[in-house]
Amino acid sequence: MVVTVYDVAQATGLSIASVSRALNGRPGVSAATSERIVKIAADMGYQPNEVARSLVAKATQTIALLVPDITNPFFPELVKGVQSVADEGDQLLLLLDAPSDPHRLADRLAALRRKQVDGVIVVASELDSADDDLFHGIPGVFLDRAGSGSAPSVSVDQEQAAHLATRHLISRGHRRIAHVLGPENLAVSALRRRGWERACHEAGLPADDDLVFHGDFLEEGGFHAAEQILDARDGITAVFAANDLSAIGVLACCAARGVSVPEDLSVIGLDGIELARFTAPALTTVAQPIRELGERACALLLDVISGAPAGDVVLPVRLIDGASVQAHSGDGGGSPTNGGQR
Repeated sequence: MVVTVYDVAQATGLSIASVSRALNGRPGVSAATSERIVKIAADMGYQPNEVARSLVAKATQTIALLVPDITNPFFPELVKGVQSVADEGDQLLLLLDAPSDPHRLADRLAALRRKQVDGVIVVASELDSADDDLFHGIPGVFLDRAGSGSAPSVSVDQEQAAHLATRHLISRGHRRIAHVLGPENLAVSALRRRGWERACHEAGLPADDDLVFHGDFLEEGGFHAAEQILDARDGITAVFAANDLSAIGVLACCAARGVSVPEDLSVIGLDGIELARFTAPALTTVAQPIRELGERACALLLDVISGAPAGDVVLPVRLIDGASVQAHSGDGGGSPTNGGQR
């Protein structure tokens, strides 16, 4: 049997209005009476109607997180960070897919607006300045993407992260470095390519289109890109893959072709997913603070919801030196041992 405010009022002999004020912490009832009402309600097993309470408070204690691909190991760790802060703030977290199509994404946000969620965190790297009115009045935060001014963001400097990865290869003597690109429609892919290009140009090294191999941020795309790299045999001694999953695909292809990493080909990724520790060899990568990104984004959203001042947050990255990069002492004119020569 569900106990209602009416039942509590009957048990206390007081009006429904007085009982409602006491149970919702509103003025108009003495402290002693309020304490008696709350105790009787608890003894009766009364549970407040959160939907009705939200209509009065105009808050649902619910926030939403939209991510593009929950199967990518990067995102579950991100979700854990958001969830931990949401729990501390007594917020229910809804996890939804972030459609790549901007019209579908707008529809999804409109649905959340109708559900009266208190705020939204969006991970959608392909968005651009045309999305200034994306949130349409819902408190919002962009995650893993620099803000456009329409809403604050939590991110890392993706171009600088790629620059750091490429500089590490250059510091180990590599002079012809291939880049496995991410999906071309994503802004983050362009930023990481730009970081690779800048590092190469600063060192007087080539960063031509023939050193760029298309991937998809997944293992399969990295595998196919590595096949092309190994077939080209164009003096390439190292590969910067745009993310760790692509780099793992490169490692798998090298193993299948009998190419030794790092003796024949050095490989570096970017993201710092947990899986990178368990590859063979362990992947050298530039790590984003994945969980902290989620924590900071949720904390920032709670600030936005409360009306507190909120600005963009940029977090640092760090190099994790695994075992997939080795010094190269040659002049860059050689090529990796290619078990797949045709």
